[in-house]
Amino acid sequence: MVLIWFLLAGIAEIGGGYLVWLWLREGKPWYLGAVGGLSLFLYGIIATFQSFPSFGRVYAAYGGVFIVLSVLWGWGIDKKTPDVYDWLGVSICLVGVVVMLLPRS
Repeated sequence: MVLIWFLLAGIAEIGGGYLVWLWLREGKPWYLGAVGGLSLFLYGIIATFQSFPSFGRVYAAYGGVFIVLSVLWGWGIDKKTPDVYDWLGVSICLVGVVVMLLPRS
């Protein structure tokens, strides 16, 4: 379930940010910005569904997931193919996420 919440939060944040970007930077209709703002609001709510007790740890780990999803979004939506450095960075971030979410005694 942890992964599902991270993925949903990532889609809400990146998708919301993208819609606001389209509205403000590319002159698209205002309602895309409004939907983007709503999506960003939902991102904040979705992140609270994680079962980890520490806000900081959840958001720090989510930061790594966000990087991965951002690279994939850029590849799929913006058609910017990641290079070897992008994939290396993604790999480093994923290792960090796993380390941060390891159970502690």
